[in-house]
Amino acid sequence: MTPATYSAIRKEVAQDPRAALRDCELLLARNSDDAEAHRLAARALRALGHDERASFEELAAIDAATLDPVLIQAGHAMVQNRLEQAEPLLRGRLRENPFDVAAIRMLAEVAGRIGRYQDAEKLLRRALELAPAFVAARTNLAMALYRQNKTVEALAELDRLTDEGPGNGVLRAAVVGRLGEFAEAISLYESVLARPGSERQPRIWTSYGHALKTVGRQADAVTAYRRALNLRPAFGEAWWSIANLKTVRLEEADIAAIQTGLAEPSANAEDRYHLHFALAKALEDAGRPEQGFDHYLTANALRRKQLPYSAERTRSAVDRTIALFDAPFLAQRKGMGCPAPDPVFVLGLPRAGSTLIEQILSCHSMVEGTMELPDILSLVSQLGKEGSYPEVISDLGPERLHDLGESYLERTRIHRREGKLLFIDKTPNNWLHAGLIHLILPNARIVDARRHPLDCGYSNFRQHFATGQAFSYDLADIGHYYADYVRLMRHFDTVLPGRTVRVIHEDLLDDPEAATRSLLDALNLPFEDACLRFFENDRAVRTASSEQVRRPINRDGAGLWRAVEDRLAPLREALGTTLDDYACR
Repeated sequence: MTPATYSAIRKEVAQDPRAALRDCELLLARNSDDAEAHRLAARALRALGHDERASFEELAAIDAATLDPVLIQAGHAMVQNRLEQAEPLLRGRLRENPFDVAAIRMLAEVAGRIGRYQDAEKLLRRALELAPAFVAARTNLAMALYRQNKTVEALAELDRLTDEGPGNGVLRAAVVGRLGEFAEAISLYESVLARPGSERQPRIWTSYGHALKTVGRQADAVTAYRRALNLRPAFGEAWWSIANLKTVRLEEADIAAIQTGLAEPSANAEDRYHLHFALAKALEDAGRPEQGFDHYLTANALRRKQLPYSAERTRSAVDRTIALFDAPFLAQRKGMGCPAPDPVFVLGLPRAGSTLIEQILSCHSMVEGTMELPDILSLVSQLGKEGSYPEVISDLGPERLHDLGESYLERTRIHRREGKLLFIDKTPNNWLHAGLIHLILPNARIVDARRHPLDCGYSNFRQHFATGQAFSYDLADIGHYYADYVRLMRHFDTVLPGRTVRVIHEDLLDDPEAATRSLLDALNLPFEDACLRFFENDRAVRTASSEQVRRPINRDGAGLWRAVEDRLAPLREALGTTLDDYACR
């Protein structure tokens, strides 16, 4: 069959779909694996209103495409992670035939693997426009949406699937978990693990363990993680997940098992940095902090190769934000934005005590805890497409500032389940956008969680974060990041005096009741004794401090930097004078 014949049928689809369908049926009688004939038959059937038959032909075209030499070659390249070879092959195929949905889906997978989730989303929506019954494309779309924090949209796509296979069950569990439906997520994981074969998947056991940890079922979480390790002893994520519980100590036998895992040839790069982080924590707990530090160095070096970070870029962002948000700029916009007082933003560096603050506040009858919400960062990303951020903010008029505040409230509404007056957004990195928060939500409360820079800095260096926080994998980068954060917040203290409530972590450790009363008073909230019993709160907690905040305040994690003080010179030097005046009292 020549391309000219296909071209003639394509024209015929628009002019006489019945004739086009007859021609396709003739082609398929000669070769039932003719993918293009199936595609054209589907288009003709859709034009005739025969959607069910059209779906059958669309899926037949996808099946036939598995025999296509170009797609086979591209598939082999993708299996070997040679994306630079797969991408041009797929783009070439789509130049020849833009209706090849199998090629569209494969190109979307390439985009997703390199983090271009918006491109993947566009491609997958096009694939589903051409073949609505393409289950793999819809599953991929749900994943692309999930990766972009479009969680509600991801769930809607999953709801349209009739395939309840293990892969979709795991994805649905992750999606509903992000929406705070942890009981449903746990039930979904258990249903998947009950399926023959799924119980041999270490990643599913580990994800199940994460959900159990979040709701406080620590012993069950450890059991799930160890089930994963029974299946794959060198599985680094499972080892780190146990170590990351903070309140669980790995034994000498575990240390030996982790060392064996590091020697295992099958351990990949991801396994190795997880194993080094876990081994470092285990050695530290065993009273060997110097040996632990060596493994933290190795783990962070491996992770930094994957997540390059520019301290200069952060410094420039802070400089530009300070230059923009001067007193006249803020005075001109006074009274703008959405007046709703609902959000309480708890921001600062990770590992600075923000989870403890959230746990205390969420025990108040007027305040609901949620999680680290991505919505301010999503609004920033949206503004960045309109112009250079933060300078683009100067172009926003009263109506737009109000709409952005309303948009934030609408986006976060799904996380508010208790009907309380206020809710917490505990995303640490929002500190860089405190000015935007003030403009779009002038009555929102802002709490700056701050911890001693050496304690906080070393705690970040000891932590492997699931996503983001690229600054945390180098001691000097941590110091520069901390100094820039303090510099920006000090600026807002000057131009917006009293706008930010600062909580020094050490004050909270020294006198929990006095610090809690002071915090509530600054937020115009009446004191409630339940806030002092925060460890009795059974709410779900997703952060690395989840187990620590389920115990009364203690100093177990304080001052660990002193055991390796002589090795923290890069952190000290980068902090500079911030080390001495970080509290900004």
